[in-house]
Amino acid sequence: MGIFSLTACQSLPPIKTVEQVDLDRFMGDWYVIAAIPTFIEKDPYNPVERYEKTSDGSIATTFTFNQGSFTGPLKVYHPTGFIVPGTGNAEWRMQFVWPFKSEYLIAYLDQDYQHTIIARNKRDYVWLMSRKPTLDQASYEQLVARIRAMGYDTSKLEVFKHQPQ
Repeated sequence: MGIFSLTACQSLPPIKTVEQVDLDRFMGDWYVIAAIPTFIEKDPYNPVERYEKTSDGSIATTFTFNQGSFTGPLKVYHPTGFIVPGTGNAEWRMQFVWPFKSEYLIAYLDQDYQHTIIARNKRDYVWLMSRKPTLDQASYEQLVARIRAMGYDTSKLEVFKHQPQ
């Protein structure tokens, strides 16, 4: 019991974010390929997260998906992203309901701004996103390996379906 208690109490190191995010390049549509989802992401089809810079420096976010099927009811959420100063634009706080803000860490971003991983230090939620609605198997496996290396239980990842474009 003593060894189990010690290991159970050990915490994982903070997730390392990317050094710098060019916000202009990061803005636009991101297809959510897989996630350890939140409770609002119940049975999503065609999930897309869209980011737009606002004049006050925040990030207007629109998250949309069809619930239950490709023709299911359209769900739309409008959280606001707030960039944490001094983080190279890689750490945000996402606000769905005032005054609560959730951690949003850009933990991986490829140099072409085609794939990203959004993580949280609690390792409770994670999002693997792409600029395209599909991802080849090799790229997917590499990105999942990155998520696993961050300390996530990748058996909890759910792969989301997107209609071919």
